Amino acid sequence: MTGEPARVRQMWHLLEPLHAVLYYAPEAFDEAAALGYDVEERWASYFAWRAAPLGAVGVEEAVRTFHSFAPAMVERYVPGVWATAVPEAVLAARLRAVDRTYRALFGERVEGPEFAEAAALARRAAEAVAPGAAGGLGPANSGLPWPDAPHLVLWQAATVLREHRGDGHIAALAGAGLDPVESLVSFAAVGAAPSEVFASRGWGAEEWGAARRRLRERGLLAADGTATDAGRELRAKVELRTDEEAAAPWRALGESGRERLVELLGEPWLEVIGSGLLPAENTLGIGKV
Repeated sequence: MTGEPARVRQMWHLLEPLHAVLYYAPEAFDEAAALGYDVEERWASYFAWRAAPLGAVGVEEAVRTFHSFAPAMVERYVPGVWATAVPEAVLAARLRAVDRTYRALFGERVEGPEFAEAAALARRAAEAVAPGAAGGLGPANSGLPWPDAPHLVLWQAATVLREHRGDGHIAALAGAGLDPVESLVSFAAVGAAPSEVFASRGWGAEEWGAARRRLRERGLLAADGTATDAGRELRAKVELRTDEEAAAPWRALGESGRERLVELLGEPWLEVIGSGLLPAENTLGIGKV
């Protein structure tokens, strides 16, 4: 893959780890526990952190938003998370968690000129995502007030951009005729991650097996569960459309700004990857698609 889609995907690979530390860092679990969430497992705080920009969202909207998760799993947490802490309190704690996490990872550099420059560039890109446009987590995060500290601006911009990409990815999957569980089965089939990794999304063996049968009937899956040529082609089209849907912010920033942001974020990216906070295998296919 070359050209603009490759550059757009590169930015996703670069920014995703800087966003995702929120879901794994001990500082974030401390903040979640202070709100009253059970942190013996991570899902209550995960759903709260991600859904809070939407407000006190109910089950129906949450199921649509958390597209790859089984509805029964979403319903275990939403809307119950709002009985523990209202969205405004979650959003404030989210920024505290990021502040503590970034300071633990990067130390005094968060106060330095390179973080400030990276934050300004990332914000310029993120501001191309219009608040409230067509719903979704990208616009919801775009509509939040910008924090003052550059490292928090950087994290919020990364969040706007990754959620904007996610909104486009859901649209691309729907356009390919893949329902939520079929989306995961077909992704596992092209080697994005072992199928066991996707168990975190809450689909049962019967649901997973039924999705496999549907995909085989469409000629997208072989008997051994791997993708056929047609299945690989369909997934490649999904990823390409996702890149196209995510491209506008990077066009707004411009090539020189994008290249400078890549340069500035290289070292922080390596430090996050090397921190051990993020799982080696993930459901997003980072580095594999």
